[in-house]
Amino acid sequence: MKLLSFEYQGRASWGAVVGEHVADLGRAYPQYPTLQAYIAAGRTLQAGADAASVPADIPLSAIRFLPVIPQPEKIVCAIRNYHDHHREVVAAGLDRELSAHPPIFLRVWRSQVAHGQPILRPHCSDSLDWEGELAVIIGKPGRNIPEAQAHEHIAGYSIYNDASIREWQFHAKAICAGKNFESTGAFGPWMVTTDEIAPDRPLKLVTRLSGEQMQSTTTDDMIFSVAQQIAYASTIFTLVPGDVIVTGTPGGVGWSKKPPRFMVPGDVVEVEIEGIGVLRNPVEQAPQ
Repeated sequence: MKLLSFEYQGRASWGAVVGEHVADLGRAYPQYPTLQAYIAAGRTLQAGADAASVPADIPLSAIRFLPVIPQPEKIVCAIRNYHDHHREVVAAGLDRELSAHPPIFLRVWRSQVAHGQPILRPHCSDSLDWEGELAVIIGKPGRNIPEAQAHEHIAGYSIYNDASIREWQFHAKAICAGKNFESTGAFGPWMVTTDEIAPDRPLKLVTRLSGEQMQSTTTDDMIFSVAQQIAYASTIFTLVPGDVIVTGTPGGVGWSKKPPRFMVPGDVVEVEIEGIGVLRNPVEQAPQ
């Protein structure tokens, strides 16, 4: 089942995608005011049955998408978690070694934008880079989760464009600054529940910039698996329903190209992941 957060006629809600329409589950189940609350109640695998009892009467074309989880407690992002991306970073001149543990950082929810909404290039930079990634939404809370049980804590899968402001990432000598500018982390268009994607199934990931393919790989090129990332993160803090694990980007980022290439206003960036869909965002200049 595809579940999403959206606005319709000025009202925020959440629901299920049924063909080219949406069943408004937020309206039908007011005891779950958000998708995050529904996930926390452990109902994601019942979503098909719940949606079957609700009219799918809102056209997808009439909604305004919201980030799948608009305000997650934590957005845990992986750094250099594909072998081909690690190789391109080293080839581009950065002195980096493979880590023994998953390198991570945190995004704030205010940095997110939804499918169809513009990614904003800040006025302080012209190095807005794309990073297409698989996103994992946590469904069951846990601390010190064993790898073998990690998939039991997943509610579903989505797509993230973990866009980077490269100068700020480098001049701060810490990745977090370049990863948290407002309206740079695209998340959507929906999440697909775990009954539709088998654990550890390799998924094709492609990123296109204004129609030109920039990234192409499968998720089995990850250095640290989804289960390893969940186990590691849960050693540090309790993972709670609605938390998002953004699992790293493959090779093909703009910074590593010769000459470098970045997103500019007027571009449209798409991240497509097999079994999930396409996350599409225009690029605009941030307002003053």
